[in-house]
Amino acid sequence: MRIDELLARNGDPTFSFEFFPPKTEAGEENLYAALRELQPLEPAYVSVTYGAGGSTREKTIEIVSTIKEKFGLEAMAHFTCVNATTDDLRGALDQLRDAGVENVLALRGDPPAGETRWTKTDGGLEYSRELVELLAAEYPEFAIAGAAFPETHIDAVSPEADLEYLKQKVDAGATFLVTQLFFENRFYFDFVERARAAGITVPIIAGIMPITNVEGIKRMTTLSGCALPAGLEQALDARRENPEAVAELGVSYATLQCADLLAGGCPGIHFYTLNRSPATRAILSALKLWRPWERATGLAVPPEKATA
Repeated sequence: MRIDELLARNGDPTFSFEFFPPKTEAGEENLYAALRELQPLEPAYVSVTYGAGGSTREKTIEIVSTIKEKFGLEAMAHFTCVNATTDDLRGALDQLRDAGVENVLALRGDPPAGETRWTKTDGGLEYSRELVELLAAEYPEFAIAGAAFPETHIDAVSPEADLEYLKQKVDAGATFLVTQLFFENRFYFDFVERARAAGITVPIIAGIMPITNVEGIKRMTTLSGCALPAGLEQALDARRENPEAVAELGVSYATLQCADLLAGGCPGIHFYTLNRSPATRAILSALKLWRPWERATGLAVPPEKATA
C-alpha cells in the first residue's frame, strides 16, 4: 500500500523502521532476525537505504522485495542519483515496480566512497528534485517521499534556501517527508511551522535515532550537522565505559522525545534502527501502551504547536 494513503487516513500516528543492506551473510541473518523481532509491533512500513555512493542498489531492491513477500510488511526503497545514468535509474525503478514496491524515498545521495564533493554522473541527474520529477512523470504508481532537515542541510547556503528547495521537491511530486535525525524537539516544531508558512502542506514524519553507542552517535552528528544537546552529551560521556548504561539512557531519552513529538501533533516516527531491534522494540512498545498522542496534557509541547 502507498504510504501517503496510510498517512491520509488521519488515524493513529505511523511508526516505521529503517534498515541498511548488510555486507555479509551474518549481517543479513541479523537483519532478518531484527525484522522478525519487530514485526509483532506492526510497523506501518519499513525502509531500506542504499550503501554509500549508491553501492548497494541491487541489494536494496532484493531486501525490499523480501520484506514485502516474506514478512508481509509494506516497504519503501531509498533511491539515489549516485553513479547512475537516467536509463540506469529507470531500469532499477522498473525492477522495484515489477516487485510490487509502491514507495520510494527520492534522494540525491552522498558522494561515492573516497570522494568529498558531489558530482553529477554523465547522463544522470544532479538534484533530488529532478528524481522526484522523473518519478512523478513516469512512475505514477509510486508514493514519493522526500528528505527534510530540521537543522538545515549541511550543504545548504541558508535555512531559507533549504526550505525553498524542499518546497520545489514537494511541488514536483513528493507526497510526504521524513526528517533527518535530531535530538531537540524545538528544531522539529520550528521547522514544521516554517514549512507550513512556506506553503508545504504534506505530512512531515520525524526521524529518530535511539542512541546505543557514544562514539557512533558523535560521528554521525558530526557528519550530518545535527546538534547533540550539551546536557545529553555530558550524560553520555559519563557513561562511556558502560555500554549498557549508554543504551538505557538512549532508550529513555528517545522515548520521552517521541512522546513529546506525538503529543505535539507529529504524524509519525521513523526509527533509524542501525539493523538492531532491542532499543526500538522497547521505545515503540512503551509508546503504544502510553499513547501520548491521546495524552497531550502535561507534556512540554501543546498539541496546537504543530500540525505536522
